[in-house]
Amino acid sequence: MIHLILGRRSLFVSKLRIIRKIALSGIAGASLWCAAPQANAKDAKLNIYNWSDYIAEDTISKFEKQTGIKINYDVFDSNDTLNAKLLTGHSGYDIVVPTTNYAGRQRAAGLFAPLDKSKLPNLKYLDPSLMALIADADPGNRHFVPWAYQTTGLGYNLTQVKKILGPNADLASWDIFFKPEYMSKLKSCGISMLDAPDQGFSVALHYLGLPPDSQNPEDYERALTLLKKIRPFITSFNSSAYLNELVGGDICLAFGWSNDVKIAKQRTIEAKKPYQIEYVIPRSGAPIFFDVMAIPKDAQHKDAAHQWINYIETPQVHAAITNTIFAASANTAAKRYVDKSIANDTAVHPSAEAIQSFFLLKPMPPHIMRLMTRLWTEFKTGH
Repeated sequence: MIHLILGRRSLFVSKLRIIRKIALSGIAGASLWCAAPQANAKDAKLNIYNWSDYIAEDTISKFEKQTGIKINYDVFDSNDTLNAKLLTGHSGYDIVVPTTNYAGRQRAAGLFAPLDKSKLPNLKYLDPSLMALIADADPGNRHFVPWAYQTTGLGYNLTQVKKILGPNADLASWDIFFKPEYMSKLKSCGISMLDAPDQGFSVALHYLGLPPDSQNPEDYERALTLLKKIRPFITSFNSSAYLNELVGGDICLAFGWSNDVKIAKQRTIEAKKPYQIEYVIPRSGAPIFFDVMAIPKDAQHKDAAHQWINYIETPQVHAAITNTIFAASANTAAKRYVDKSIANDTAVHPSAEAIQSFFLLKPMPPHIMRLMTRLWTEFKTGH
């Protein structure tokens, strides 16, 4: 049974051009979207704010060519940065891409305009089961359209870890991360943890058998006690550098995001490194999160924003994005255009059985957010 909880997303360190022949041929032979109208003067431009390196190389240029709309594309590296801009008002953006735990609070605060679904025929391609999960942060799916979804799990340098723990170590268990007997051995080759309180506490709560979306302050104190036991073995806290650290062999274990670890694996292969990187989702369950497109309430180019959202949900367009960033889309028709090695990779596209064990990070009340922030600081500093 899926626990409903929602949040975070990834920062990419470098762009990859991993669009295989199958994706290229599918895109080249297809009309990317139907009879797109040329932009009128009012909507001849579009201001987009998205995560760093979270798009295919030709996504923007093809949209501009087909619509006549000029895009101003800015990037951010944390939900807090985006949240600050939205809360001050008049951000100047027409499309933003928050993660659902933040987006849910932002929607409740009235920061987003409802979608005009008559302008979004490509919504028909979205997976109803995944949209039902997103509805926990956006009742009725009135404001959000998913950009991509990912999971939080364990990234391994298999060569190093198996040498230290032995070839029969159960790497698909959270025990590897939460039991000092394992962590103490792996410290010598480097351990990184996401600097993300919502991710860390949700997994710790889950490991303790508590609700990952608990609103009981005492549960967070229990989770802190668990986290403090492994604190001496964590060599770095970051939400981006661990990708390069995996590639460089500077760490052997990362509590991280699926797409980052998959990119690290690809870069390791391309660099012909003498070790193997793999991403593992612990079988007991793990966080899943969506980054979603939304239109700020004060957006000046709402018609162009709808054109962009519909364009992104063109199956071939979204397939090219997945082939580049290793993050799955909720677009069921896109999968046929995704490189087969990515489409069949359960680290990118988890099985239906695995999805049933996932929990989504959902919007939490302010007092729990403040508590997590305070306890996370205590955890990181060790006192």
